[in-house]
Amino acid sequence: MEVVIVKNDQGEDRIRRLDYELCVLSMLREKLRSTEIWVEGAHKYGNPDLVLPDDFQSQRDTYYALLQQPLSAETFIDQLKLRLKTALIQFNASVPNNASVKILRRGKGWIRLSPDPAQVKPPVLAALKAEVSRLWPMTSLLDVLKEADLRVHFTRDFKTLAERQILSDEVLRKRLLLCVFGLGTNIGLKQASSGDDAQTGDDLLYIKRYFISRDALRHANATLVNATLAVRWPHIWGEGQVACASDASKFAVRGENLKSEWHVRYHGRGIMVYWHVERKSLAIYSQLKSPSSSEVASMMEGILRHETSMHIERHYVDTHGQSEMAFAFSHLLGFELLPRLKNLAHQKLSRPDAQTYPNLEPILSKPIDWALIQQQYDMLIQYAVALRVGRADAETILKRFTQTEVQHLTYRALAELGKVIKTIFLCQYLSSQTLRREIDEGLNIIENWNSTNDYLAYGRGGELAGRRLLDHELSMLALQLLQNSLIYVNTLMLQQVLAKPYWFKRMTVADWRALTPLIYGVTTEK
Repeated sequence: MEVVIVKNDQGEDRIRRLDYELCVLSMLREKLRSTEIWVEGAHKYGNPDLVLPDDFQSQRDTYYALLQQPLSAETFIDQLKLRLKTALIQFNASVPNNASVKILRRGKGWIRLSPDPAQVKPPVLAALKAEVSRLWPMTSLLDVLKEADLRVHFTRDFKTLAERQILSDEVLRKRLLLCVFGLGTNIGLKQASSGDDAQTGDDLLYIKRYFISRDALRHANATLVNATLAVRWPHIWGEGQVACASDASKFAVRGENLKSEWHVRYHGRGIMVYWHVERKSLAIYSQLKSPSSSEVASMMEGILRHETSMHIERHYVDTHGQSEMAFAFSHLLGFELLPRLKNLAHQKLSRPDAQTYPNLEPILSKPIDWALIQQQYDMLIQYAVALRVGRADAETILKRFTQTEVQHLTYRALAELGKVIKTIFLCQYLSSQTLRREIDEGLNIIENWNSTNDYLAYGRGGELAGRRLLDHELSMLALQLLQNSLIYVNTLMLQQVLAKPYWFKRMTVADWRALTPLIYGVTTEK
């Protein structure tokens, strides 16, 4: 109040109007962000209660079965308590014999984790890639895209917006592939049409305007991912794929729009593309985001909205892709969140009760408020159902639960649930070298994906032209389709080589671990 109220010459209280208006607008901004207040009829900033299922009471059993969660809050709490106690007891017992982990009394508690030893370098993988290059030399990216479409027919997912289609199927297919190539490599439609007198830049511009859409590209990518999963040989790539990693990569843009911002870490103005990539390098989902927007919301959105046949049970992220809210919702939605934490040394473990754990005392925090979780159990399920069935996107839901809204009971219950799941994960992560390596391998795969982006999207120095968000999104989805086509064709090539007993018998455990179909460039090693 002392900021806006001042004394005049007569000693009377007066309000500084400008300061008062700034304070009101600042408060409105915070309350609107957390949807404590809302705008009637708005989508993202509308009434938060409208995203909840309106038939929850009559369909309660159905919704709990959808999430595979127990109907009874007591059962839910008992299961969590048992898991948390078991994890803490096992970790407490293993700490004295764990050479990699030390719990120090430095500051308010400190976790020291020694780096895991380097794994054995694959001895045969380079020669295997060289054999692929020898059998199929100088295979261009456009040939790869054409071959993938000949086998999968993903161009059938592109339908015209016009009243009728005059072009023949063969001409349309050729122009669609050139459009995808021009957009994905960022060279543009005019450059993609050069060298072919039958196609002009205007012809491809017509195809882009009437055939290329966001939904069509998403369907084409899903078709290609499903086809790749179907042609994989289990004895080479393993049985069903249930693990996925996600991360964002920055793309520079020439113009400005609502999502382009200056990036604090990478510097320079641009946009972010958030990728979801499974363990064998297939991108199952991608989305455009601004550098400052939440990666947690993007992570959840990709898991819930991808249209592929893949069922995600384990998901790897870096520090920016996790939070207490993310751990809570991941448990309610039925997948494991497995982050690699940059600030691991400062992490705390939550107690289930007053029980002591002598080896962990420096990093233990106060007990979990089980009564609050039990009280808010139905509300937790309702918000999870709203995410699962698509009544609202993840960003809209998470805006309801921010740190500015610490008094919101559902927020506090989600935070308590997130602490439980995060503590269980930390105990497993610190105890298991196998789990740490699994997470590192998953995140290394998506780093390899990002480096391939830079190689394939070579046009204009990797800088996206134009200002329209839709154009940027089409370019990113086309790049995803190009890269997935590369993986599809490389999968077939590698399988054909490994079908020969000579190569199959040469493969070691390290080679099978590092085998990936994301091969590009020219390999000459023998």
